[in-house]
Amino acid sequence: MDILLICHYFAPEPGAPQARLLEMTRAWVNRGHSVKVVSCFPNHPTGVIPPEYRGRLWTRGTADGIEVFRNWVYATPNEGVVRKTLGHLSFMVTSVLFSLFRTGRADVVVVSSPTFFSMFSAIVFSLFKRAPLVVEIRDLWPAAIIELGVLTNRLVIGLLEALELWVYRVADRVVVVTESFKENLVSRGVPESKVAVITNGVELDSYTPGPKSPAVEQELECQGKLLVLYIGAHGVSQGLETVVRAAHLLRGRGDLVFGFTGEGAAKASLRRLAAGLGLDNVRFLPAQPKERMPDFYRTAGICLVPLRNLPLFRTFIPSKMFEIMACGRPVVAALEGEAARILERSGGAVVVPPENSERLAAAIERLAGDLEGRDRMGHSGREFVAANYSRDRLAADYEEILRALVQGGSAQGGGRA
Repeated sequence: MDILLICHYFAPEPGAPQARLLEMTRAWVNRGHSVKVVSCFPNHPTGVIPPEYRGRLWTRGTADGIEVFRNWVYATPNEGVVRKTLGHLSFMVTSVLFSLFRTGRADVVVVSSPTFFSMFSAIVFSLFKRAPLVVEIRDLWPAAIIELGVLTNRLVIGLLEALELWVYRVADRVVVVTESFKENLVSRGVPESKVAVITNGVELDSYTPGPKSPAVEQELECQGKLLVLYIGAHGVSQGLETVVRAAHLLRGRGDLVFGFTGEGAAKASLRRLAAGLGLDNVRFLPAQPKERMPDFYRTAGICLVPLRNLPLFRTFIPSKMFEIMACGRPVVAALEGEAARILERSGGAVVVPPENSERLAAAIERLAGDLEGRDRMGHSGREFVAANYSRDRLAADYEEILRALVQGGSAQGGGRA
């Protein structure tokens, strides 16, 4: 098959969505398919475009057998609703303007959200190429920004929700990453037969158990201590203030270091909170390249997966939890819902209520004193993800969805309305 993927975010940018898409497309290439990706110039999360892209409108290149078409974008840091929205809208326009006729034929068009506006450019690609459209939903948008209080205008909310449902009607298939997302869409009128679940997973050959990295230990200044690590977005969704306050509760333990690696709108406030509490057991690093993630996880004694205490987040499954367990490290997760149920089944995690620094600190302290227990959890977690969340198996399941659409002759849009 000739698979065309439209996505605002793509490797080498750091982040879970980028990792999922790179691993999935790489698996499709390994399975004999031609894969083209339409994305924008790398700039997430700093808003800084690398020098090799500056002054250009578009580029075309190949990585891991994937042909990547990159387009100019209004680049902005991962903060500020208005500026981020302008960035998303700019890619919606430039992806069509610069890549629609350069990408050639396609048997199927896949668009991955976020961002929301990429879905509209994908509809144009689908129509012009007479190819079925698959809309992949990794975040329930705009529901997430509404529940977080970022968007409050009822008129705008109503308009965005109407557009969201229209896109689902136009799509030939909708792929979501959790069963809870599927239940949400079906309850809002999307036919159950149209919605498929392909969960997040992990590339098992890349994320493996192994020794600590001396380089990571040096960067986080944690030599001879137990590293409690968070990697990922520092945004409004993660509730990382809870982790900083847990570090404050455990400040008397000289054997623990809390490491925060990543970027986001909340990072500056987290730094201020840690400084205001006088913490010397907290370290901050910028976002790291994807290829360094296994080294960071292997260096940690405990890895954290927190989310805010909001009903919507009970439907989320953070992909980092599979990567951590694949590296044989124990997870302490502060969340509820579908992800909590998976982690409790895994044997590789301790789950505590979200946004509860006392319970989080107690779980960390208990595991810190139990090396045998941590080793046992790491082994159980690795076996669990290998059996249930291998990226290769998930890519094969996804491939069958795409193949059924192509062979079904639904290029005219079986879901068009």
